[in-house]
Amino acid sequence: MQNAGSGDDLLEWYPSQVKGPVDDEVQEADLISTIEFNDDGNLLAVGDKGGRIVVFQREQQTKTSPRRNEYNVYITFHSHEPEFDYLKSLEIEEKINQIRWLKRKNAAHFLLSTNDKTVKLWKISEKTKRAEGYNLRDDNGTVRSTNHIANLRIPVIKPMELMVEATPKRVFGNAHTYHINSISLNSDQETFLSADDLRINLWHTEVTDQSFNIVDIKPPNMEDLTEVITGAEFHPRECNIFVYSSSRGIIRLCDMRQSALCDRHCKVFEEPEDPTTRSFFSEIISSISDIKFSHSGRYMLTRDFLNLKIWDLQMDNKPVETYPIHEYLRTKLCVLYENDCIFDKFECCWSPHDDHLLTGSYHNLFKVTSRSTRKDAIFEASREQAIRPRQLLKAKKVLPSARRTRRDEINPDSLEYPKKILHCAYHPTDNIIAIATAHNLFTYVAKDSSSSLSS
Repeated sequence: MQNAGSGDDLLEWYPSQVKGPVDDEVQEADLISTIEFNDDGNLLAVGDKGGRIVVFQREQQTKTSPRRNEYNVYITFHSHEPEFDYLKSLEIEEKINQIRWLKRKNAAHFLLSTNDKTVKLWKISEKTKRAEGYNLRDDNGTVRSTNHIANLRIPVIKPMELMVEATPKRVFGNAHTYHINSISLNSDQETFLSADDLRINLWHTEVTDQSFNIVDIKPPNMEDLTEVITGAEFHPRECNIFVYSSSRGIIRLCDMRQSALCDRHCKVFEEPEDPTTRSFFSEIISSISDIKFSHSGRYMLTRDFLNLKIWDLQMDNKPVETYPIHEYLRTKLCVLYENDCIFDKFECCWSPHDDHLLTGSYHNLFKVTSRSTRKDAIFEASREQAIRPRQLLKAKKVLPSARRTRRDEINPDSLEYPKKILHCAYHPTDNIIAIATAHNLFTYVAKDSSSSLSS
């Protein structure tokens, strides 16, 4: 495995920003649980365990401020509240599991957000004008008595200071028995799916009281259950095709044109297991934690505990590319099992041109991989580097023979497992990435992007 940051095709990164508290001792509600760029990359949404969503807006380029790499707070709102299921005597967390942006059709922005049970559609809009001079109420909203109205006034529109507001437009609930792990918007921008451990439902964005169950893997006897659904994703171009991944490392591709219930899949993508490497942990580490279609729609990117894999939709017997992420942890699976880290769900993402891959690891490390050269670079997300925005990130090496005198070398025995990067996002058009540690959001800009943007 290559660790060095050399290679003509491998991107070099400048730290751009860091958001969040400086103190490591923060409340659990402040822990970041998801991040997502919108369709043009001008907005970046961050959800946390407290049910809040913070939307950052990219700075507009001006003569005085030519750099457009920075994101500043646009709006903060509470998406979900804690609830209680009285029938099952279960608390429903307010934690935001996923955010998905709809493509922009007018001046407003729309996004879907979900916790364990309920999906919500939010409208984010700007107000720069207001009406004044009402007859039946004062400008502050107080109702006026009709006895005191002597003259009829015509309301006038006046400019006001910019106000951004988030309005809940739809609430899609009461359709999942188990915890929702993913939502995916269809390419038609009218329907979306929500997946839990055993079922996948299809919704229309305009209809809240009805959904269609399109996948149901719940067996008649729960003792016969051998796998659960870990994620689902619509094809970026074909509105009838979607895939879902399982805890056994299997991907199933379904076509909604074949039948209303897609229990019979069209294709199964599964890599045969090597019997010589089988162990107690094999099934756990083969569970797929994230699945993403490439922008072209031809490939799928999956992340399990140890690897990134790229699958060609035309070849289902094995992945076309496999990239080890932290192979040095294979000998430490016992420790990771005991501290529950082996069940961590790492995300992955494609670059705008599908030529680079991004995912996270422990010790606040993240890895960027070039598909053309198959080289990768490991970087550490830290505040120390973030305060030096004009200095390139230095690649790290994780080596059993790491020397303490070398700051760019890390021994696998000294990795801090509580520090991990589970959530990451890649800008849809530019080489800008967003990395989430426990409670901080880091943004990085590739060397070629920063030079082109500042010129």
